[in-house]
Amino acid sequence: MNPIEFAGIGVVLFAAVVAGTVVHELSHAAVLRAFAVPYEVEWLPARSHAGTLRASLVGGWARVRPRRLSRDCPAWGLRVAALAPFVMTMPLMLVLSGVLPDPAQAGNPYLTVAMIGWLACAIPSPQDFSLFWYAERALVRGVPDDGP
Repeated sequence: MNPIEFAGIGVVLFAAVVAGTVVHELSHAAVLRAFAVPYEVEWLPARSHAGTLRASLVGGWARVRPRRLSRDCPAWGLRVAALAPFVMTMPLMLVLSGVLPDPAQAGNPYLTVAMIGWLACAIPSPQDFSLFWYAERALVRGVPDDGP
């Protein structure tokens, strides 16, 4: 593989991860909106001890935070919102079921890397799993520490 192809693979991986991150966060927001839970989306949330560039390189790129949770909000709605990014695995499910061709077997490294980057974004974050397991605690506090 020549350096230009290698650089192209890097660009494709970066683009897949950026697009996957946007879809990941918007999947949380869509479910929260469906349950009428107020939320805010933060892109490149800078931490107080780190600048935006450093936070984006070693920290989160985006965050969806539910706001003003009421006790009448169903805990299972928060759980669904926390695990909503699993929907992003649908292309892989279509590949495994034979509906779509397998990009890894096609011999195209660009498709393979795009699929890997996309699927990496389908994994819920530790904060997502925390909200999934402790949804009732978030409802009692009214605002979760870290949203989905």
